[in-house]
Amino acid sequence: MLLRLSLVIAIIAAIAVGVINFVMVKAKIETVEQHRLTEETAKKDALTKLDKSTKDLEKTTADLNTTKETLATTTTERDKLQADVASLTKKSADLSEKLAKSTQERDDARAELASFKATGQTPAQILGFVDQIKKLQETIGVLNTEKDLLARKLHSTEVKLAKIIDPDYLVPLPPELKGKVIACDPKWDFVVLDVGEEQGVLTDGEFLVNRNGKFVAKIRVRTVEKGRCVANVMPGWKIGDVMEGDVVLPAS
Repeated sequence: MLLRLSLVIAIIAAIAVGVINFVMVKAKIETVEQHRLTEETAKKDALTKLDKSTKDLEKTTADLNTTKETLATTTTERDKLQADVASLTKKSADLSEKLAKSTQERDDARAELASFKATGQTPAQILGFVDQIKKLQETIGVLNTEKDLLARKLHSTEVKLAKIIDPDYLVPLPPELKGKVIACDPKWDFVVLDVGEEQGVLTDGEFLVNRNGKFVAKIRVRTVEKGRCVANVMPGWKIGDVMEGDVVLPAS
């Protein structure tokens, strides 16, 4: 009887130990499984972040390459404009020298003509000096015209260079400049003015439009021709529709 009881107790103890071991093993298995799931989730998150970082890096690299290309283009344009400015400045100096020389020759011819008149020279000789003075005056007129054209071109080139160096550069217009609107399109907000390159208008120059002394809008020049230009109404600067006959003045 005692043996049987001992056997039963041993069996029960063995079962208890087995149950305990099973519970402990199950807990360990669940812990390992949880760790595995956590690691898989962390791995997926890491891969997702890596993929995003890779894409961000590719985009940043592409943006950097674009920026480099833009910088290279801008640098090339700046160097070309600087070369143009130097060339135009030299031409302007050469023209000024020619103009000064022609003016001096004209003055000398006039002085000689006056001297010949005072000494009683023949009409043929006097006419020769008159003809010489006339030719010199024509030369001076041509040189003055070329000088004015060159000065406008030099100023325009200097403004383009300044805009490359400083994108916020405000293009200057002659302070005494005054024009009128000769055509307009309210739908597309563009206007045509009766002033252009000959009056000193430059691309991106800004005008204030007024009617009867009252502000109407602010416009920016887009294209310039010899005696007229086309401008667009600037967003946020429109009080009313621009009309033909409105007066425009430089914004600064």
